[in-house]
Amino acid sequence: MTGQERSEEKSECVSMSPMMEADPALPESERVCVFGTGDLGHSLGLRLLQAGYGVVFGSRQPHSSSRLPHGAQVLGHAAAAQSAHLIFIAVQREHYDFLVPLANQLKGKVLVDLSNNLRKNQYPEANAEYLQSLVPGAEVVKGFNTLSAWSLQNGPSDANRQVYICGESAEAKQAVIAVATKLGFSALDRGSISVARELEDFPLQLFPQWRLPLRIAIGLSAAFFFYLLIRDIIYAYVTQGKDISFRIMVSLANKVCPIVSLIMLSLCYLPGVLASFLQLYRGTKYRRFPDWLDRWMLCRKQLGLLALGFAFLHVLYTLIIPIRYFVRFKVTERTVSVIRENRTTEFDTTTAWRSDSYLSLGILGFGLYVLLGITSLPSVSNALSWREFSFVQSKLGHLTLLLCTAHTYLYGWNRFLSSSTYKWYTPPGYMLCLVLPSVVLLLKLLLITPCVDRTITRIRQGWERGADQRNPKDSQPLIP
Repeated sequence: MTGQERSEEKSECVSMSPMMEADPALPESERVCVFGTGDLGHSLGLRLLQAGYGVVFGSRQPHSSSRLPHGAQVLGHAAAAQSAHLIFIAVQREHYDFLVPLANQLKGKVLVDLSNNLRKNQYPEANAEYLQSLVPGAEVVKGFNTLSAWSLQNGPSDANRQVYICGESAEAKQAVIAVATKLGFSALDRGSISVARELEDFPLQLFPQWRLPLRIAIGLSAAFFFYLLIRDIIYAYVTQGKDISFRIMVSLANKVCPIVSLIMLSLCYLPGVLASFLQLYRGTKYRRFPDWLDRWMLCRKQLGLLALGFAFLHVLYTLIIPIRYFVRFKVTERTVSVIRENRTTEFDTTTAWRSDSYLSLGILGFGLYVLLGITSLPSVSNALSWREFSFVQSKLGHLTLLLCTAHTYLYGWNRFLSSSTYKWYTPPGYMLCLVLPSVVLLLKLLLITPCVDRTITRIRQGWERGADQRNPKDSQPLIP
């Protein structure tokens, strides 16, 4: 026997000392093994202990592993592999080589690969496929790699609830799903081990569901910024020789933000309206929507949150108006001018009504805006029933759109009819932003009329137009 073999045998004997053996009182189904004592392995082991599992850590140096959660056992790799049927591999791919000598102990075991890469296509094959090639006798399942150590340690209290898994063995995947469910996560089976590369790319994506909404927000902001820059700043300089470029920082921004906010709020509810009309046209709910409409509906929450952000900026810009130098200068100049000329102005009740109504609708609309944003957070929406969530996001959401649209109409008031409003024959920005929300509200008004609403409700309950004609026997009464 070589010195290295004697050293390995001695190490194995030490790791199997009576003080560190796996607890025989727990059945094997209630014991799990974790290879890896880093942050991820530590957090996973702690979460498993809190869920009632017996946890055995596999370590190269079991006697020097002091940072592990209280209540867990530490054994050598071979002994730890024999103690449980389900083994979590919480180490990087570069350190998989230690598993090769354990092929006999891992035969028939379920190995859950938690690893990720630093960049896409870093290796020719997925880490889970590479692991399966190293230990062909084991059942490899890819899973838990989309969760961070923080979410594992603190529990699925917010967006990190979804666990994606894939593998070749249905029994192995079911065992992993059972653990994920007991930990409070929602597991989704994505198919065979060939999907592992896709799952490993998930953590490398930067805001994947926010890309389209962000592009829309940036595009709308840039378009209206340059449009209003031409109408307000450049027009005054060209026609009157006035340099009012200082308005870019506050006045122009305070026009762009509400415009973009109202358009993006309309884009949140337009796909739902289009989907209702599409179901009404088809007469069934059992046909898939077009891909573009599916993608649009999936990013409605992100569109709404960005719209809320722009509305919040509009509120902040509006609040600082009284302290602006330009406004204070104009107010002082006008006051001095009125005093010198001994002029008086009559109080206009119509203007007062319009101003107060405009401000009141804006405040109510922003209040509902905030409510929509709060209820879209997972920690809040999980506490609501489906009926409550639908009431807030649908009914109160359309009410928010109505209030914000009315707020903008009151801002324009009778200036729609004034020729001086159309500088260089172009309409103001607030007129352009009213087109889409007005269309959405009119379409929604058609959908809630009793005859249309009754038909859509029947379709969503499973009724199909022409079903009776296709199956005449189903519509005939039973003869006793």
